[in-house]
Amino acid sequence: MKTSIILGSLLAATCLGTAASADKLDDIMASGTLRCAVVLDFPPMGSRDADNNPIGFDVDYCNDLAKALGVTAEIVETPFPDRIPALVSGRVDVGVASTSDTLERAKTVGFTIPYFAFTNVVLTREGAGIEKFEDMNGKTVGSVSGTFEGIALEENVKGWGAGEFRPYQSQADVFLALSQGQIDATVVTSTVASSIVESGQYEGLVIKGDAPYPVDYVGLIALRQEYGMLNYLDLFINQQVRSGRYQELYDKWVGGAAPKLTIDNVYR
Repeated sequence: MKTSIILGSLLAATCLGTAASADKLDDIMASGTLRCAVVLDFPPMGSRDADNNPIGFDVDYCNDLAKALGVTAEIVETPFPDRIPALVSGRVDVGVASTSDTLERAKTVGFTIPYFAFTNVVLTREGAGIEKFEDMNGKTVGSVSGTFEGIALEENVKGWGAGEFRPYQSQADVFLALSQGQIDATVVTSTVASSIVESGQYEGLVIKGDAPYPVDYVGLIALRQEYGMLNYLDLFINQQVRSGRYQELYDKWVGGAAPKLTIDNVYR
């Protein structure tokens, strides 16, 4: 009887030890490295400088998170469609990748509270005949497949019953297609649109008003079952706002007053 009790206790202790060692937060701190999925063709959130080094709001946010954890940040360039697969497959530890917190995605990965909020605008080409959102009706438009604005724009085209929607794998592909006349317009976040127009990288691109889409709240993503990790990330975002670091990064990469990350009676 005593032997059974002892063996049972040892087995329970072993199980508890195994469960504890499987905690993602502990694993990251033990490894000394935080691997962040970041989209690097989405300025000012993520891009590369003249020396090919990753830069942007999301890059700095990953670095801040790594510093808080006492580890080194590793930026893993991850296209929009690969954000969730990279996390689920174990290639990255966390997604700092402007990921809209949709209910469909939440079936696969865990979301934090919002760390950024986007509004959307119409980006078109000079001479395309588009002066406002409604002028896209009947035109050929495109966006990155699976993104918040891409899904919404495709639904608009279906509703209009005219025109064509073309999906692309990256934001750079969309801007190139727009500048070359393969599409007439796209809908993109105001931060990205302003950055692209100001850079002059793609000649003739202009912003033509707002898109009538809801504010796009984005969260950090981690494995759905890693509650300890998700709780820590929530607190980290809270601390970024309370300390003023969120506004500091917004000033650095965008400028102006950082958007509120709260919704009345929901996020506090």
